[in-house]
Amino acid sequence: MSFLLQSLMAGNKISSFIFISSVLLHTQSAKNTDSTAVMPQTVTALKGSCVQIPCTFSIPDFEGKCNNAISIYGVWLKNKSQFAHTDSFIAFNGSANIISGFSDIQITGNLKERNCTTVFYNIMMNHSDNYYFRLEMEPDVFKATFNPNIGDSKTVNIAVRDSPQLPELKPSEPKYVKEETTLSLSCSAEAPCPKEPPTISWSNIPKSAHITTQLQEKPDKTQFVISNMTFKASYMDHRRNISCTATYPRNTPVETSVMLLVSYSPKETHIIITPSSGTNVTLTCKSKASPSNDLKYIWCKRGQDTPIAWVKTINLSKTHNQTGSYFCVAQNTFGNQSSKEVQLTEEGQKELSYLVIYGCAGGLLTFALLSAVFFYCMRRKASRQAHVTDSEQAEDKNIDMKAVYDNNAIVISNNCEKKETDDLHYGEIDFSKLPMDNKTREYSNNGPDTEYAELQVTERKRKINRV
Repeated sequence: MSFLLQSLMAGNKISSFIFISSVLLHTQSAKNTDSTAVMPQTVTALKGSCVQIPCTFSIPDFEGKCNNAISIYGVWLKNKSQFAHTDSFIAFNGSANIISGFSDIQITGNLKERNCTTVFYNIMMNHSDNYYFRLEMEPDVFKATFNPNIGDSKTVNIAVRDSPQLPELKPSEPKYVKEETTLSLSCSAEAPCPKEPPTISWSNIPKSAHITTQLQEKPDKTQFVISNMTFKASYMDHRRNISCTATYPRNTPVETSVMLLVSYSPKETHIIITPSSGTNVTLTCKSKASPSNDLKYIWCKRGQDTPIAWVKTINLSKTHNQTGSYFCVAQNTFGNQSSKEVQLTEEGQKELSYLVIYGCAGGLLTFALLSAVFFYCMRRKASRQAHVTDSEQAEDKNIDMKAVYDNNAIVISNNCEKKETDDLHYGEIDFSKLPMDNKTREYSNNGPDTEYAELQVTERKRKINRV
Protein backbone atom coordinates (compact mmCIF):
# COMPACT_ATOMS: atom_id res chain seq x y z
CA MET A 1 0.00 0.00 0.00
CA SER A 2 2.76 2.39 0.92
CA PHE A 3 4.67 1.55 -2.29
CA LEU A 4 1.57 2.20 -4.38
CA LEU A 5 1.02 5.57 -2.72
CA GLN A 6 4.59 6.59 -3.36
CA SER A 7 4.29 5.58 -7.01
CA LEU A 8 1.15 7.69 -7.46
CA MET A 9 2.81 10.71 -5.90
CA ALA A 10 5.87 10.32 -8.17
CA GLY A 11 3.62 10.07 -11.22
CA ASN A 12 1.85 13.26 -10.25
CA LYS A 13 5.17 15.11 -9.94
CA ILE A 14 6.29 13.93 -13.40
CA SER A 15 2.97 14.95 -14.90
CA SER A 16 3.22 18.34 -13.27
CA PHE A 17 6.80 18.83 -14.62
CA ILE A 18 5.77 17.87 -18.13
CA PHE A 19 2.82 20.24 -17.99
CA ILE A 20 4.90 23.12 -16.68
CA SER A 21 7.62 22.45 -19.29
CA SER A 22 5.11 22.40 -22.08
CA VAL A 23 3.69 25.70 -20.92
CA LEU A 24 7.13 27.30 -20.72
CA LEU A 25 8.11 25.95 -24.14
CA HIS A 26 4.91 27.29 -25.63
CA THR A 27 5.58 30.67 -24.06
CA GLN A 28 9.17 30.78 -25.45
CA SER A 29 7.98 29.78 -28.92
CA ALA A 30 5.43 32.57 -28.90
CA LYS A 31 8.14 35.04 -28.03
CA ASN A 32 10.29 33.80 -30.89
CA THR A 33 7.37 34.08 -33.25
CA ASP A 34 7.18 37.77 -32.55
CA SER A 35 10.97 38.31 -32.63
CA THR A 36 12.76 38.48 -35.99
CA ALA A 37 16.22 39.17 -37.35
CA VAL A 38 16.95 40.40 -40.88
CA MET A 39 20.25 39.69 -42.64
CA PRO A 40 21.44 38.59 -46.11
CA GLN A 41 20.76 35.01 -46.98
CA THR A 42 24.27 34.62 -48.43
CA VAL A 43 27.44 36.72 -48.40
CA THR A 44 30.55 35.94 -50.43
CA ALA A 45 33.87 36.44 -48.69
CA LEU A 46 37.42 36.41 -50.05
CA LYS A 47 40.02 34.27 -48.38
CA GLY A 48 42.32 36.41 -46.23
CA SER A 49 39.97 39.39 -46.25
CA CYS A 50 37.07 40.39 -44.04
CA VAL A 51 33.32 40.10 -44.50
CA GLN A 52 30.61 42.36 -43.16
CA ILE A 53 27.19 40.89 -42.30
CA PRO A 54 24.45 43.53 -42.20
CA CYS A 55 22.00 42.63 -39.44
CA THR A 56 18.92 44.15 -37.79
CA PHE A 57 16.43 42.63 -35.36
CA SER A 58 13.03 43.32 -33.84
CA ILE A 59 11.50 42.09 -30.55
CA PRO A 60 8.26 43.12 -28.80
CA ASP A 61 8.52 46.00 -26.31
CA PHE A 62 12.21 46.41 -27.00
CA GLU A 63 12.41 49.86 -25.36
CA GLY A 64 10.83 48.54 -22.13
CA LYS A 65 13.17 45.58 -22.06
CA CYS A 66 16.15 47.90 -22.59
CA ASN A 67 15.03 49.95 -19.59
CA ASN A 68 14.93 46.84 -17.42
CA ALA A 69 18.19 45.39 -18.73
CA ILE A 70 21.56 46.15 -17.25
CA SER A 71 23.47 44.91 -20.28
CA ILE A 72 22.77 43.66 -23.79
CA TYR A 73 24.97 41.19 -25.70
CA GLY A 74 25.18 39.53 -29.08
CA VAL A 75 26.16 35.95 -29.83
CA TRP A 76 26.99 34.24 -33.17
CA LEU A 77 26.59 30.50 -33.52
CA LYS A 78 27.94 28.40 -36.35
CA ASN A 79 26.06 25.50 -38.01
CA LYS A 80 23.40 25.09 -35.29
CA SER A 81 20.98 27.48 -33.64
CA GLN A 82 20.76 25.65 -30.25
CA PHE A 83 22.79 27.73 -27.85
CA ALA A 84 22.75 25.13 -25.02
CA HIS A 85 23.38 22.16 -27.29
CA THR A 86 26.60 20.33 -26.60
CA ASP A 87 27.51 20.27 -30.32
CA SER A 88 26.85 23.96 -30.86
CA PHE A 89 29.84 25.97 -32.02
CA ILE A 90 29.87 29.46 -30.53
CA ALA A 91 32.02 31.65 -32.75
CA PHE A 92 31.43 34.82 -30.76
CA ASN A 93 29.93 35.49 -27.29
CA GLY A 94 29.76 39.15 -26.42
CA SER A 95 28.75 38.53 -22.80
CA ALA A 96 31.99 36.68 -22.09
CA ASN A 97 34.02 38.34 -24.88
CA ILE A 98 34.84 34.92 -26.33
CA ILE A 99 35.97 34.39 -29.97
CA SER A 100 36.40 30.84 -31.26
CA GLY A 101 37.78 29.78 -34.62
CA PHE A 102 38.37 33.38 -35.85
CA SER A 103 41.16 35.88 -35.33
CA ASP A 104 38.66 38.65 -34.69
CA ILE A 105 34.90 39.33 -34.76
CA GLN A 106 33.37 42.71 -34.01
CA ILE A 107 29.73 43.75 -33.71
CA THR A 108 29.93 47.19 -35.33
CA GLY A 109 26.20 47.93 -35.06
CA ASN A 110 24.58 49.47 -31.96
CA LEU A 111 22.47 46.74 -30.33
CA LYS A 112 20.41 49.31 -28.45
CA GLU A 113 19.31 50.62 -31.86
CA ARG A 114 18.37 47.10 -33.07
CA ASN A 115 21.49 46.97 -35.26
CA CYS A 116 23.47 43.74 -35.05
CA THR A 117 25.82 44.32 -38.04
CA THR A 118 29.01 42.30 -37.53
CA VAL A 119 32.42 42.07 -39.25
CA PHE A 120 34.34 38.77 -39.40
CA TYR A 121 38.06 39.33 -40.03
CA ASN A 122 40.72 37.15 -41.67
CA ILE A 123 38.29 34.78 -43.29
CA MET A 124 39.59 31.26 -44.05
CA MET A 125 38.17 28.55 -46.28
CA ASN A 126 36.90 26.50 -43.28
CA HIS A 127 34.73 29.43 -42.21
CA SER A 128 32.17 28.65 -44.89
CA ASP A 129 28.91 27.75 -43.08
CA ASN A 130 25.55 28.98 -41.78
CA TYR A 131 25.61 31.47 -38.89
CA TYR A 132 22.85 32.37 -36.40
CA PHE A 133 22.48 35.48 -34.27
CA ARG A 134 21.41 35.34 -30.59
CA LEU A 135 20.47 38.31 -28.38
CA GLU A 136 20.85 38.31 -24.57
CA MET A 137 19.54 41.02 -22.27
CA GLU A 138 20.66 40.63 -18.66
CA PRO A 139 19.57 39.92 -16.02
CA ASP A 140 17.11 37.44 -17.50
CA VAL A 141 15.19 40.09 -19.43
CA PHE A 142 15.39 38.44 -22.86
CA LYS A 143 17.39 35.59 -24.35
CA ALA A 144 16.63 34.12 -27.75
CA THR A 145 18.33 32.82 -30.90
CA PHE A 146 16.78 34.10 -34.10
CA ASN A 147 15.98 30.84 -35.83
CA PRO A 148 14.99 31.07 -39.50
CA ASN A 149 12.61 28.12 -39.00
CA ILE A 150 10.40 30.26 -36.77
CA GLY A 151 8.75 33.44 -37.95
CA ASP A 152 10.44 35.72 -40.50
CA SER A 153 13.96 35.43 -39.12
CA LYS A 154 16.84 34.66 -41.48
CA THR A 155 20.20 33.06 -41.14
CA VAL A 156 23.29 33.99 -43.15
CA ASN A 157 25.49 31.68 -45.15
CA ILE A 158 29.12 32.78 -45.49
CA ALA A 159 30.62 31.42 -48.72
CA VAL A 160 34.41 31.79 -48.81
CA ARG A 161 36.14 31.97 -52.20
CA ASP A 162 39.77 31.61 -53.18
CA SER A 163 39.48 34.23 -55.94
CA PRO A 164 37.14 37.17 -56.54
CA GLN A 165 33.94 36.96 -58.50
CA LEU A 166 33.94 38.44 -61.98
CA PRO A 167 32.62 41.98 -62.13
CA GLU A 168 29.15 42.34 -63.59
CA LEU A 169 29.03 44.37 -66.80
CA LYS A 170 25.72 45.73 -68.11
CA PRO A 171 24.56 45.39 -70.78
CA SER A 172 26.19 41.98 -70.70
CA GLU A 173 25.19 41.03 -74.25
CA PRO A 174 26.14 43.06 -77.33
CA LYS A 175 23.22 45.08 -78.71
CA TYR A 176 23.12 47.40 -81.70
CA VAL A 177 22.99 51.10 -80.92
CA LYS A 178 22.63 53.83 -83.52
CA GLU A 179 25.53 56.16 -84.25
CA GLU A 180 25.57 59.39 -82.21
CA THR A 181 23.41 57.75 -79.52
CA THR A 182 24.49 58.32 -75.90
CA LEU A 183 25.31 54.93 -74.43
CA SER A 184 25.82 53.96 -70.79
CA LEU A 185 27.75 50.95 -69.47
CA SER A 186 27.91 49.93 -65.80
CA CYS A 187 30.42 47.66 -64.09
CA SER A 188 29.88 46.46 -60.53
CA ALA A 189 31.94 44.34 -58.14
CA GLU A 190 31.04 42.95 -54.74
CA ALA A 191 32.52 44.68 -51.70
CA PRO A 192 32.18 42.10 -48.90
CA CYS A 193 34.76 44.00 -46.85
CA PRO A 194 33.87 47.73 -47.00
CA LYS A 195 37.19 48.64 -45.41
CA GLU A 196 38.98 47.10 -48.41
CA PRO A 197 36.70 47.73 -51.41
CA PRO A 198 37.85 46.75 -54.91
CA THR A 199 38.97 49.29 -57.49
CA ILE A 200 37.38 49.27 -60.93
CA SER A 201 39.20 50.26 -64.12
CA TRP A 202 38.21 50.37 -67.80
CA SER A 203 40.25 49.58 -70.90
CA ASN A 204 39.82 50.20 -74.64
CA ILE A 205 37.21 52.86 -74.01
CA PRO A 206 36.02 55.51 -76.51
CA LYS A 207 37.64 58.94 -76.45
CA SER A 208 34.41 60.65 -75.39
CA ALA A 209 33.89 58.39 -72.35
CA HIS A 210 32.99 59.92 -68.96
CA ILE A 211 33.42 57.68 -65.89
CA THR A 212 32.07 57.92 -62.31
CA THR A 213 32.73 55.35 -59.54
CA GLN A 214 31.18 55.01 -56.08
CA LEU A 215 30.44 52.59 -53.25
CA GLN A 216 26.73 51.69 -52.99
CA GLU A 217 24.43 49.55 -50.87
CA LYS A 218 22.07 46.79 -52.01
CA PRO A 219 18.57 46.28 -50.57
CA ASP A 220 19.93 43.55 -48.26
CA LYS A 221 22.49 46.12 -46.98
CA THR A 222 25.51 44.42 -48.55
CA GLN A 223 27.82 46.81 -50.40
CA PHE A 224 29.33 46.90 -53.86
CA VAL A 225 31.42 49.22 -56.03
CA ILE A 226 29.83 50.44 -59.25
CA SER A 227 31.44 52.36 -62.11
CA ASN A 228 29.30 54.01 -64.79
CA MET A 229 30.68 55.05 -68.17
CA THR A 230 28.75 57.21 -70.66
CA PHE A 231 29.82 58.11 -74.19
CA LYS A 232 28.44 58.99 -77.62
CA ALA A 233 28.60 56.04 -79.98
CA SER A 234 30.74 56.52 -83.10
CA TYR A 235 31.17 54.33 -86.16
CA MET A 236 34.79 53.82 -85.04
CA ASP A 237 33.43 52.09 -81.88
CA HIS A 238 31.78 49.32 -83.90
CA ARG A 239 32.98 45.91 -82.67
CA ARG A 240 35.08 47.54 -79.97
CA ASN A 241 35.76 45.24 -76.98
CA ILE A 242 35.44 47.23 -73.77
CA SER A 243 36.83 45.62 -70.61
CA CYS A 244 36.04 46.24 -66.95
CA THR A 245 38.60 45.07 -64.36
CA ALA A 246 38.05 44.68 -60.59
CA THR A 247 41.15 44.61 -58.40
CA TYR A 248 40.95 43.41 -54.79
CA PRO A 249 43.76 43.73 -52.23
CA ARG A 250 46.03 40.68 -52.17
CA ASN A 251 44.15 39.06 -55.07
CA THR A 252 44.55 38.68 -58.81
CA PRO A 253 42.49 41.18 -60.85
CA VAL A 254 39.38 39.81 -62.57
CA GLU A 255 37.99 41.14 -65.86
CA THR A 256 34.76 41.15 -67.86
CA SER A 257 34.35 42.37 -71.46
CA VAL A 258 31.55 43.30 -73.81
CA MET A 259 31.54 44.09 -77.54
CA LEU A 260 29.91 47.25 -78.86
CA LEU A 261 27.77 47.05 -81.99
CA VAL A 262 27.07 50.38 -83.67
CA SER A 263 24.72 50.95 -86.60
CA TYR A 264 25.87 53.69 -88.99
CA SER A 265 25.58 54.96 -92.56
CA PRO A 266 28.39 54.35 -95.12
CA LYS A 267 31.75 55.90 -94.25
CA GLU A 268 35.11 56.27 -96.02
CA THR A 269 33.66 55.46 -99.44
CA HIS A 270 36.35 55.33 -102.14
CA ILE A 271 37.25 53.68 -105.46
CA ILE A 272 40.05 51.16 -106.03
CA ILE A 273 41.43 50.98 -109.60
CA THR A 274 42.92 47.66 -110.68
CA PRO A 275 44.54 47.42 -114.14
CA SER A 276 43.43 44.43 -116.20
CA SER A 277 44.76 42.95 -119.43
CA GLY A 278 45.30 45.36 -122.31
CA THR A 279 43.39 48.60 -122.01
CA ASN A 280 40.82 47.24 -119.51
CA VAL A 281 40.55 48.42 -115.89
CA THR A 282 38.46 47.27 -112.92
CA LEU A 283 36.84 49.82 -110.58
CA THR A 284 35.78 48.60 -107.11
CA CYS A 285 33.68 50.64 -104.68
CA LYS A 286 34.78 50.28 -101.04
CA SER A 287 32.89 51.56 -97.99
CA LYS A 288 32.37 50.93 -94.26
CA ALA A 289 28.81 50.52 -92.98
CA SER A 290 26.82 48.73 -90.29
CA PRO A 291 24.93 46.62 -90.89
CA SER A 292 26.90 45.73 -94.01
CA ASN A 293 24.75 42.90 -95.31
CA ASP A 294 22.27 45.36 -96.87
CA LEU A 295 24.96 47.65 -98.35
CA LYS A 296 24.22 48.63 -101.97
CA TYR A 297 26.38 50.33 -104.63
CA ILE A 298 25.51 52.67 -107.48
CA TRP A 299 27.92 53.75 -110.26
CA CYS A 300 27.58 57.10 -111.98
CA LYS A 301 29.39 58.88 -114.82
CA ARG A 302 29.80 62.64 -114.91
CA GLY A 303 27.44 64.13 -117.49
CA GLN A 304 24.92 61.29 -117.34
CA ASP A 305 21.68 61.63 -115.37
CA THR A 306 21.06 57.92 -114.83
CA PRO A 307 23.33 55.39 -113.06
CA ILE A 308 25.43 53.10 -115.24
CA ALA A 309 25.56 50.13 -112.83
CA TRP A 310 24.24 48.83 -109.48
CA VAL A 311 27.09 46.50 -108.52
CA LYS A 312 30.21 46.74 -106.35
CA THR A 313 32.73 46.24 -109.20
CA ILE A 314 32.64 47.38 -112.83
CA ASN A 315 34.97 46.70 -115.76
CA LEU A 316 35.80 49.49 -118.22
CA SER A 317 37.96 49.88 -121.33
CA LYS A 318 40.20 52.87 -122.04
CA THR A 319 38.46 53.58 -125.29
CA HIS A 320 37.00 56.82 -126.55
CA ASN A 321 33.40 56.01 -125.62
CA GLN A 322 34.22 54.99 -122.00
CA THR A 323 36.58 57.79 -121.01
CA GLY A 324 35.40 60.37 -118.44
CA SER A 325 34.85 60.91 -114.70
CA TYR A 326 33.31 58.12 -112.60
CA PHE A 327 32.15 57.93 -108.97
CA CYS A 328 30.21 55.45 -106.84
CA VAL A 329 27.56 55.81 -104.14
CA ALA A 330 27.29 53.40 -101.17
CA GLN A 331 24.02 53.24 -99.24
CA ASN A 332 22.29 51.26 -96.50
CA THR A 333 19.27 51.70 -94.22
CA PHE A 334 20.84 54.65 -92.36
CA GLY A 335 22.07 56.75 -95.30
CA ASN A 336 24.48 57.01 -98.24
CA GLN A 337 27.85 58.48 -99.18
CA SER A 338 29.52 59.29 -102.53
CA SER A 339 33.15 58.67 -103.37
CA LYS A 340 35.54 61.11 -105.04
CA GLU A 341 35.62 61.08 -108.83
CA VAL A 342 38.25 59.17 -110.78
CA GLN A 343 39.28 60.19 -114.31
CA LEU A 344 39.52 57.51 -116.98
CA THR A 345 41.48 58.69 -120.07
CA GLU A 346 42.14 57.06 -123.42
CA GLU A 347 45.52 55.30 -123.66
CA GLY A 348 46.83 57.57 -126.47
CA GLN A 349 45.60 60.67 -124.69
CA LYS A 350 47.34 59.50 -121.61
CA GLU A 351 50.65 59.11 -123.45
CA LEU A 352 50.14 62.47 -125.17
CA SER A 353 49.44 64.11 -121.84
CA TYR A 354 52.62 62.58 -120.47
CA LEU A 355 54.56 63.96 -123.47
CA VAL A 356 53.07 67.41 -122.92
CA ILE A 357 53.95 67.28 -119.26
CA TYR A 358 57.48 66.08 -119.93
CA GLY A 359 57.92 68.66 -122.71
CA CYS A 360 56.77 71.50 -120.48
CA ALA A 361 59.05 70.32 -117.72
CA GLY A 362 62.00 70.08 -120.13
CA GLY A 363 61.28 73.52 -121.56
CA LEU A 364 61.17 75.06 -118.11
CA LEU A 365 64.44 73.38 -117.20
CA THR A 366 66.13 74.61 -120.43
CA PHE A 367 64.84 78.13 -119.84
CA ALA A 368 66.22 78.09 -116.33
CA LEU A 369 69.64 76.92 -117.52
CA LEU A 370 69.80 79.52 -120.33
CA SER A 371 68.77 82.23 -117.92
CA ALA A 372 71.54 81.20 -115.56
CA VAL A 373 74.12 81.22 -118.39
CA PHE A 374 72.89 84.61 -119.61
CA PHE A 375 73.14 86.20 -116.20
CA TYR A 376 76.57 84.65 -115.71
CA CYS A 377 77.84 86.09 -119.04
CA MET A 378 76.37 89.49 -118.28
CA ARG A 379 78.08 89.47 -114.93
CA ARG A 380 81.43 88.51 -116.47
CA LYS A 381 81.05 91.21 -119.10
CA ALA A 382 80.24 93.82 -116.50
CA SER A 383 83.26 92.67 -114.49
CA ARG A 384 85.56 92.95 -117.53
CA GLN A 385 84.22 96.40 -118.40
CA ALA A 386 84.84 97.53 -114.88
CA HIS A 387 88.40 96.16 -115.11
CA VAL A 388 89.00 97.90 -118.45
CA THR A 389 87.63 101.14 -117.09
CA ASP A 390 89.92 100.90 -114.09
CA SER A 391 92.91 100.18 -116.41
CA GLU A 392 92.03 103.07 -118.69
CA GLN A 393 91.64 105.35 -115.72
CA ALA A 394 95.04 104.21 -114.42
CA GLU A 395 96.57 104.71 -117.86
CA ASP A 396 95.01 108.15 -118.20
CA LYS A 397 96.37 108.98 -114.80
CA ASN A 398 99.87 107.93 -115.89
CA ILE A 399 99.52 110.01 -119.04
CA ASP A 400 98.38 112.95 -116.98
CA MET A 401 101.35 112.50 -114.69
CA LYS A 402 103.66 112.33 -117.72
CA ALA A 403 102.14 115.52 -119.07
CA VAL A 404 102.75 117.13 -115.73
CA TYR A 405 106.33 116.02 -115.84
CA ASP A 406 106.69 117.28 -119.42
CA ASN A 407 105.10 120.55 -118.58
CA ASN A 408 107.41 120.85 -115.62
CA ALA A 409 110.28 120.19 -117.94
CA ILE A 410 109.09 122.91 -120.25
CA VAL A 411 108.71 125.22 -117.36
CA ILE A 412 112.17 124.33 -116.22
CA SER A 413 113.43 124.93 -119.71
CA ASN A 414 111.77 128.25 -119.80
CA ASN A 415 113.08 129.03 -116.38
CA CYS A 416 116.49 127.78 -117.28
CA GLU A 417 116.65 130.36 -120.05
CA LYS A 418 116.60 132.96 -117.33
CA LYS A 419 118.96 131.19 -114.84
CA GLU A 420 121.15 128.84 -116.78
CA THR A 421 123.41 127.79 -113.90
CA ASP A 422 120.70 126.72 -111.42
CA ASP A 423 120.23 123.05 -112.48
CA LEU A 424 123.29 122.34 -114.64
CA HIS A 425 125.97 119.78 -113.69
CA TYR A 426 129.11 120.81 -115.49
CA GLY A 427 130.91 117.74 -114.27
CA GLU A 428 128.94 115.64 -116.75
CA ILE A 429 129.10 117.87 -119.82
CA ASP A 430 132.29 119.94 -120.58
CA PHE A 431 131.43 122.48 -123.17
CA SER A 432 135.00 123.83 -123.30
CA LYS A 433 136.21 120.63 -124.96
CA LEU A 434 133.70 120.66 -127.74
CA PRO A 435 135.46 121.24 -131.14
CA MET A 436 134.59 124.41 -132.90
CA ASP A 437 134.08 122.97 -136.36
CA ASN A 438 131.29 122.84 -138.80
CA LYS A 439 129.18 121.01 -136.23
CA THR A 440 129.70 123.84 -133.90
CA ARG A 441 128.63 126.16 -136.50
CA GLU A 442 125.68 123.91 -137.23
CA TYR A 443 124.88 123.94 -133.54
CA SER A 444 125.15 127.64 -133.57
CA ASN A 445 122.93 127.80 -136.62
CA ASN A 446 120.34 125.57 -134.98
CA GLY A 447 120.37 127.79 -132.05
CA PRO A 448 121.81 127.14 -128.62
CA ASP A 449 118.47 127.41 -126.95
CA THR A 450 116.97 124.32 -128.60
CA GLU A 451 119.93 122.04 -127.96
CA TYR A 452 120.29 123.22 -124.46
CA ALA A 453 116.62 122.66 -123.71
CA GLU A 454 116.85 119.04 -124.88
CA LEU A 455 119.80 118.39 -122.60
CA GLN A 456 117.95 119.87 -119.67
CA VAL A 457 114.91 117.63 -120.25
CA THR A 458 117.14 114.57 -120.39
CA GLU A 459 118.86 115.52 -117.18
CA ARG A 460 115.55 116.17 -115.46
CA LYS A 461 114.22 112.69 -116.33
CA ARG A 462 117.31 111.08 -114.82
CA LYS A 463 116.73 112.88 -111.57
CA ILE A 464 113.13 111.76 -111.44
CA ASN A 465 114.12 108.14 -112.06
CA ARG A 466 116.66 108.26 -109.25
CA VAL A 467 114.15 109.69 -106.91
